[in-house]
Amino acid sequence: MQHHSRCGALEVDHFDPRLKKELVQDYNNLFPASRHCKGKKSDTWPNKEELASGCRFLNPCEEVDYGEQVFEDSVTHRLIGITRAAVWHIRVCGLNADHLVYERRRRAEHWTQIKRTAVLVKGNHEKVGELIKKFREEVELMIPEIAEAPSTAHLLFPRGLPSKPGETVSAANSRPNTVADRSP
Repeated sequence: MQHHSRCGALEVDHFDPRLKKELVQDYNNLFPASRHCKGKKSDTWPNKEELASGCRFLNPCEEVDYGEQVFEDSVTHRLIGITRAAVWHIRVCGLNADHLVYERRRRAEHWTQIKRTAVLVKGNHEKVGELIKKFREEVELMIPEIAEAPSTAHLLFPRGLPSKPGETVSAANSRPNTVADRSP
């Protein structure tokens, strides 16, 4: 995690928390996580209905997440999932928490400033170069740049995606409904 210096010390998270009770832990079930993400995820694991609908955690050791399933909205700087798994992962891990969106926005503004600002220097060029270098180093410690969502992402799920556990998307009105609201 590139931005670990800002999010605090990394902690060990059990990818599948159901396996925590095992006396011997499988190394493949242990992942570094920030306290925020680990706290949000906690002991959450998708139930049978959620798994059947495609909800699950993305495993970055087995699949590409950022730039393939998870993208950043270039206006709001919120993360967008283009698969059911990515939407569920983003929501459960709290990846659109205010402080993370704020940092992504600041990072984008800083990179824009670095890339687009021409500097006319009078006097000590070395000090200005050093200042620019320090600013760039600071920005590189932030959340890394995340690819913008493809313009066709809305076509993948034209009715939208559930935003809460237990929700489905009604074909009739394209609005999320809770599982409890459906009649047998």
